[in-house]
Amino acid sequence: MLFKPTLLNFTPNKELRWLGRLFIPGLFDGEHIFELISNNDGTTTFIQREKFYGILVPLLKNSLGNIKAGFELMNEKIKEIREKKL
Repeated sequence: MLFKPTLLNFTPNKELRWLGRLFIPGLFDGEHIFELISNNDGTTTFIQREKFYGILVPLLKNSLGNIKAGFELMNEKIKEIREKKL
């Protein structure tokens, strides 16, 4: 499925946030957020989350659990790539 998300926020080294929509606004919208939080000890906490809105969300709620597995795989790959560069 091809999405053309709208960039909502980009703050270097802090946050990337976008909004993707299924066909028309309010039908099934997903706001995807990546956050980087400094732990002030040379490490960073990475948070990835998504908020869903729209009239189809209750109907698709059971299938949204599959997204979590994809996020976890992506997070592991990001960690792997980053740690190789250190």
